[in-house]
Amino acid sequence: MNKYRSHHCNELRKSDVGSKVFLSGWINKKRDHGNLLFIDLRDNYGITQCIIDKENPNFLKIEKIQLETVVKFNGKVINRTEDTINKEIDTGEIEVEIENFETLGVCNELPMPVFTDQEYSEEIRLKYRFLDLRRKKIHENIILRSNVISFIRNEMNKLGFLEFQTPILTSSSPEGARDFLVPSRLNPGKFYALPQAPQQFKQLIMVSGFDKYFQIAPCFRDEDARADRSPGEFYQLDLEMSFVEQEDVFDVVEKLLINTFKKFSRKKLMYEKFPKISYANALLNYGTDKPDLRNPLIINDITEIFKREDVSFEIFKKLVKSGSKVRCIVTKNTKDKPRSFFDNIDKWAKDQGASGLAYFTIEKEKDIYAKGPIGKFFTKDSLEEIMKITQAKIGDSIFLACNTKIELEKITAMARDKIAKDLNLVDENTFAFCWIIDYPMFEKDELTNKIKFSHNPFSMPQGDIDQINFEKPLEILAYQYDIVCNGVELSSGAIRNHIPELMYKLFSIAGYEKKQVNEKFAGMINALSYGAPPHGGIAPGIDRIVMLLANEKNIREVTMFPMNQNAQDLMMNAPSEVNENQLKELNLSLKKTKK
Repeated sequence: MNKYRSHHCNELRKSDVGSKVFLSGWINKKRDHGNLLFIDLRDNYGITQCIIDKENPNFLKIEKIQLETVVKFNGKVINRTEDTINKEIDTGEIEVEIENFETLGVCNELPMPVFTDQEYSEEIRLKYRFLDLRRKKIHENIILRSNVISFIRNEMNKLGFLEFQTPILTSSSPEGARDFLVPSRLNPGKFYALPQAPQQFKQLIMVSGFDKYFQIAPCFRDEDARADRSPGEFYQLDLEMSFVEQEDVFDVVEKLLINTFKKFSRKKLMYEKFPKISYANALLNYGTDKPDLRNPLIINDITEIFKREDVSFEIFKKLVKSGSKVRCIVTKNTKDKPRSFFDNIDKWAKDQGASGLAYFTIEKEKDIYAKGPIGKFFTKDSLEEIMKITQAKIGDSIFLACNTKIELEKITAMARDKIAKDLNLVDENTFAFCWIIDYPMFEKDELTNKIKFSHNPFSMPQGDIDQINFEKPLEILAYQYDIVCNGVELSSGAIRNHIPELMYKLFSIAGYEKKQVNEKFAGMINALSYGAPPHGGIAPGIDRIVMLLANEKNIREVTMFPMNQNAQDLMMNAPSEVNENQLKELNLSLKKTKK
């Protein structure tokens, strides 16, 4: 028998009453009732209430013990009285009467309490992460993460995928973010890069004749932190399949995600067959390629309305003549909302840097008319045309914005979220998945005005390859796709370009010469020249999946040892300085900056 415990702290029940037991764990809480001391003993599995009365010679010693001290209690299981039963914990019907104890690990004065989930500063929580992880909510989140990963592995095995590990030290490649570089001691002046994703390797696995691959892959990107993105490293379910089309990938991922979210959450799934939304329609109707479909509000383009002679809203009409667009959001049955509701939305938009949101409400007496600050500028006929385009009804209100396409998408996407929140339209008890498809192969860099890859440079363009008009690269669509849930992008994927000559052509459009492609992607381009199957894949983010399942807003709440916003590990003091000998071994020297 284990010398530290006969049971875990969640195991004892009424059937154990009268048994002699010994438990080990952390002192979670103490309550002194004068002649009786109550101690909540906690381990990884749960809590057992233990008691000791004043007559016991160990009473004063235990009374003085610091919370979070690790102890072993020997005692007898007894029934709780009817009025002290705690239904919140598994062991709530019993308690352990302490006979003697042993201190296994002393605890200094705590920088933060462990028995509560109240918020503490990021600095304290990350510096003492080992304490933070003892707290109930985050402890359960990390256990959830482990269970989710185990479940996903089992599901992938059932689907016929084989798990392989790809290299961590590799070469730099243009994946879209900054690389983390590692100097090579044996190859002075040269550097490895930590993989932003196993992209090239997983394609090489397909070229090697394996049919279905996956791994829970660590990825490294030198990016700034966000609520849904860790600085430095993250994990993804990386998968690739041979002899597949886009729909084959969709079928696998939908099955996996539906099974996972049903297993680990009681929330409803809005769709069990995920809607497919083109990238262009996503930007038009939601203002973003990461739409939250729980929000029923739709954005419509009504630019043509402002070319009509019977519309006299001159501010918008002049902007439309100069190339601006007009988009609107319809809110249902809001004619009885107070003026303050509409004015607050307008003021909010101005606070975001926009010129505001114009608005009116559609009403009817004898004829249809618009009520509101800009209502007088619209005739009955123009309002009926707006109603036809937007599906608006009598009693609905319309918010309008006018600007360039890019600026419009920004403000209408934010406004859509803001209005839905104010009207309480989003069902928080739902997961709404969708696919975003038909991404453009290329886009223009806003700073340099040059053509660059918009998503993934290894993607297959859509259509008959012999018929693609390479002279109009911005019109080329790719078999690229994202999966989005509740406004969170979980993954990007693509059907891959497995044809070397086509790859050279596409890279040349983005400014790469054939020689550069051969140097940058030597392993890939060489392998594709020796008989490559059509293949494709995707890589859902593990951290974001768990974040959604745990109902957390920040990825740090589901990551065991995260960095802070400045990409620092406050607990381990990383990054840290290195000594001269280490630099010499790597043939490096540091450039001193002037103070």
